[in-house]
Amino acid sequence: MKKVWFPLLALLLVIVALDKIVLPLYIGSGRETSVPDVRNMPYDAASRVLKSAGLSAIKSYNVRYLPNVGADVVIDQDPAADSKVKPGRNVYLVLNRKDKPSYVIPDLSGRPEEEVRQVLDRLGMTVENVQQRTVSTPEEDGKVLSQSVPPNVQVRTGTAISLVVGKFEAEPEGMKRVVVPGVLGMSLDQAKSLIVQNGLTVGKINFEYSAILVPNTVISQKPAVNTFVPAGQEIEMTVVTNEQK
Repeated sequence: MKKVWFPLLALLLVIVALDKIVLPLYIGSGRETSVPDVRNMPYDAASRVLKSAGLSAIKSYNVRYLPNVGADVVIDQDPAADSKVKPGRNVYLVLNRKDKPSYVIPDLSGRPEEEVRQVLDRLGMTVENVQQRTVSTPEEDGKVLSQSVPPNVQVRTGTAISLVVGKFEAEPEGMKRVVVPGVLGMSLDQAKSLIVQNGLTVGKINFEYSAILVPNTVISQKPAVNTFVPAGQEIEMTVVTNEQK
């Protein structure tokens, strides 16, 4: 009798195993779920959305730091939104880098403006302002003449850089033109000497009272520094005086 029960018991165990384990796995093997779109969500919120869809969030970090993106915001995901996957699948969420990396600013002088913009973009820097300065040679046209952050200075990514870019203007036939030098902060005698050395003439001198600034110091000039003017152009200046009218 015992010999009969053993085969029946073994068969019953096989049936239970098929019903409770093998069959659910077989049926579940054909199930799929759609991956929710969790981009631009904070990581915690994205993780909850994926969990409610039967998926698991795995945190990863972007190679490059993005200055205008929060540290916990999902930038990208893999698999992509609306992909069909098995329940329990890992979804890798890409977040911004935690730390702001720093870089040494290269010497940008002499490079075309577009090339400089690309270099700064790769470093995560932004171009804040671009000023144009008239140049007398075509080779300098569109080239960077100076930069607000000197070369070899280490700054954090996201730093704004200002540029001065050359703009070529051909001299009219028979007319020589020169660039107005900067005389701000100089004494009046120094300013006069520099103006004459550059082929220009001293124009009207205005005086402005100040109890703080050093007397006889140039605080304003017309035309402005780096302006391209005909040779012999008069340069008007405003100078500090300590005498009240």
